[in-house]
Amino acid sequence: SYYPLTGMSKEVQQKLIDDHFLFKEGDRFLQAANACRYWPAGRGIYHNDNKTFLVWVNEEDHLRIISMQMGGDLGQVFRRLTSAVNEIEKRIPFSHHDRLGFLTFCPTNLGTTVRASVHIKLPKLAANREKLEEVAGKYNLQVRGTRGEHTEAEGGIYDISNKRRMGLTEFQAVKEMQDGILELIKMEKEM
Repeated sequence: SYYPLTGMSKEVQQKLIDDHFLFKEGDRFLQAANACRYWPAGRGIYHNDNKTFLVWVNEEDHLRIISMQMGGDLGQVFRRLTSAVNEIEKRIPFSHHDRLGFLTFCPTNLGTTVRASVHIKLPKLAANREKLEEVAGKYNLQVRGTRGEHTEAEGGIYDISNKRRMGLTEFQAVKEMQDGILELIKMEKEM
């Protein structure tokens, strides 16, 4: 079902934002890039009943396709994503460049455009954020706040994702994130 921002009550919108299902009005970086004009017109979200598959419309990219769920079954999340992307691509062509890969609003997402992330609590590693960043960097991971880039961790929970999106396949990007997360968990348990 599609839920446009225009006409959505503030309560429903805030609940979706708080539950990490919906984007909020652009941050200062998106505003500086002029990505928030005419807010909220032409923006909204598609989601299934379980909210395990979402498509953000005109948040930053034209479409941001998201597969997510609680737990650690990355295979199920990835299969849902690839199945949906293949169905969408039958109807809407994605912009692609032979050298740069898929084209997006944010240049850091060029290539596969896949940002595979896990929300995880690592209290021992996170006691020293600089150390957490250093260890994550060894595994090509990016540490972000609970609500993504330019946010803080809430309740000690971090959003950790693959840093690389160019020069590897979508599967390799997800696998790199998974391998790095498993190493971080191992290190946390050993501390």
